[in-house]
Amino acid sequence: MANILVVDDELGIRDLLSEILNDEGHNVELAENAAQARAARSRSRPDLVLLDIWMPDTDGVTLLKEWSTTGLLTMPVIMMSGHATIETAVEATKIGAQSFLEKPITMQKLLKAVEAGLTRNSATPPRKPGLAGVAGAAPAPAVELTVEAAMTGGQSLPPVVEMGPQARQLFELDKPLRDARDDFEKSYFEFHLAKEGGSMTRVAEKTGLERTHLYRKLKQLGVDLSRGKRAG
Repeated sequence: MANILVVDDELGIRDLLSEILNDEGHNVELAENAAQARAARSRSRPDLVLLDIWMPDTDGVTLLKEWSTTGLLTMPVIMMSGHATIETAVEATKIGAQSFLEKPITMQKLLKAVEAGLTRNSATPPRKPGLAGVAGAAPAPAVELTVEAAMTGGQSLPPVVEMGPQARQLFELDKPLRDARDDFEKSYFEFHLAKEGGSMTRVAEKTGLERTHLYRKLKQLGVDLSRGKRAG
């Protein structure tokens, strides 16, 4: 378990990264700008920082340079951006950033970069030694595949679908196919969230969806992500 500071001005990115990292057992602190990031850094030393480049008050490269020149760059920093140039990424690594992640960030690349950062941080031993190494400072743009499962297989859903340990679920079939499919998918994911104790990682593995796409899918369907979470 590590203490990770996520600095990004986009609420959706902060929520997504926090969800993934919390699910992996890390403690996550969030900051939406450089001022909050400075305050978080002064309170306690994080084991690793995920730092967005483009922010409204002070950009990430400037903040990184500030930490470097004042002796506060004592933790691995992974830069993030959806619009940075190769020159910007190279500049950040020269200042002291460990690596660079291009948005949209897939779960595999995020966890691989975080594991590499924690491995190199002598204060925090790696939890999974097998996951070492990360892409170079300026990787090629990641292409995230969208997975839309054909839930009906071209056939009408039966009026009653067995939900295993949960109560039998009834679905209205006298409605447009898209609405009926959304109802089914919502119940399907709620079932697996409850079954897996709220673990997004295990639900992603069980359903065969990319972790970041699964999170957006649940938000789109209006699934309550707190359901099925184990206490503590």
